[in-house]
Amino acid sequence: MLKQISLVFFVLFACYVGVNSRELKHITKELEVNVPACEAWELYRNLGLINIIVPKLTNVQSTQVLKGDGGVGTVAKTTFVPDEAGNSSYTEEFIVIDDQKRVKAAKALEGDCLAFGCSVLIVEFDINEKSQNSCIIKSIISYAVKKEFEAKDPKPTVAVEAITQASKEYLERNN
Repeated sequence: MLKQISLVFFVLFACYVGVNSRELKHITKELEVNVPACEAWELYRNLGLINIIVPKLTNVQSTQVLKGDGGVGTVAKTTFVPDEAGNSSYTEEFIVIDDQKRVKAAKALEGDCLAFGCSVLIVEFDINEKSQNSCIIKSIISYAVKKEFEAKDPKPTVAVEAITQASKEYLERNN
């Protein structure tokens, strides 16, 4: 059932952004966290992640909210410590925040693989209850590669694994 909901979400969103859903590639990771799903969701549903990633991720220099209060339409920018690839910032807009399904999705506006060959980049976090005191944080990166860059096969570099690991440590430490 959950896979069907996610598939429907991606098909509808792909239509919204003008990409055929078959063109989207997906990278999915799951991480178990020993806190109730409602506690994890409270961190993910608003701007809580922004507050913990700067001290936890060494490649992040700063984060700032450019527009909004954490709800749908909020635009956030992450500035990185410059690296050899020239990655300097990543800007995203929150496009879905579903409190019932505990799903949050953001569409990249600039940076990451959009700078080197992707036409669409969507990062989604799903918080799924495993038991009364544990949950699974599922991260899904969906992206489409521009036809002229398909041979280079660009991939997103969004550090969702590092973000979910940092959130797991934060949640379990403060539970």
